[in-house]
Amino acid sequence: MKILDVLYEFYGDFEFIKEKWNEKYEGILIKIKDEQGYKRCRLAKRTPKKEGYFTVFWKKDKNNMNIPYTNEDLGTELVIVVIDNDKKGLFIIPNEVATCKKILSTKNSKGKMSMRFYPPWCTNLNTTAQSTQKWQLKFFREIEL
Repeated sequence: MKILDVLYEFYGDFEFIKEKWNEKYEGILIKIKDEQGYKRCRLAKRTPKKEGYFTVFWKKDKNNMNIPYTNEDLGTELVIVVIDNDKKGLFIIPNEVATCKKILSTKNSKGKMSMRFYPPWCTNLNTTAQSTQKWQLKFFREIEL
């Protein structure tokens, strides 16, 4: 799993559990040694026709339908790993921010099951993507090679 190298480099020692769903995006839960709670992690992938990196985050309901996570499902943070040749980094989105940005399902928001992430090297963006990138970059940590 590509995601593990980047996560170990950033966090050091942790335990992880592979998620039942979202395998294509290397979905895992990690528990950092000496920290409370867990982090839900995903790999975001570059797509050929659109700027940015795409990933998914959903679970199955009792009817086997895909549904967005709630803040109870997320853990303390949503960690999105981006790896692109010589560039790599993490978006570390706290639970509160994921709720505020309507990524998580609440009684007032249906939530999202996928989205794009835009690291600083994504520069050819439309207005909507620029707006998304602006808030996302506050939570981006580049990993130096």
